[in-house]
Amino acid sequence: MQPKLHMTLKVNGEEVEASFAPYKTLLEVLREDLDLTGTKHGCELGECGACAVLIDGEPQLACLVLALECEGRSVQTVEGLANGTQLHPLQAAFADRGGSQCGYCTPGMLMTAKGLLDKEPQPSRERIREAIAGNICRCTGYNQIVEAIEAAASELAGSKR
Repeated sequence: MQPKLHMTLKVNGEEVEASFAPYKTLLEVLREDLDLTGTKHGCELGECGACAVLIDGEPQLACLVLALECEGRSVQTVEGLANGTQLHPLQAAFADRGGSQCGYCTPGMLMTAKGLLDKEPQPSRERIREAIAGNICRCTGYNQIVEAIEAAASELAGSKR
């Protein structure tokens, strides 16, 4: 039997203890060991973007990162976006503008967009499309997603004045 690793991970701003097999991906640990199921299990090949999370503020595909690589790093999932019952402006904009239909791609899309807006508060439409190019959506055609990200960028810029 494979020995388990015992480590503390910083997830959504909180230190959490986890015990898991060393071969487990961050996606598997988030979903199976920490019960954070917002991050979606998609292709497991790094091609769909459904599992995107922020690691030290950078969008990363959780299916391609071993959980043991995250010791001492900050991991943010979609569960960490809202502030209590107050939705993050990205979440509100996606809901208001129809940025999600089936919702499967939405967590990864939101986290990728947050990573972009944290670094580029007012990205161009072209830059938004480039940033989310690795996130596959089969439902929306992307227009509503891009519009939602633009709206959230505007709201976030207004709240920082």
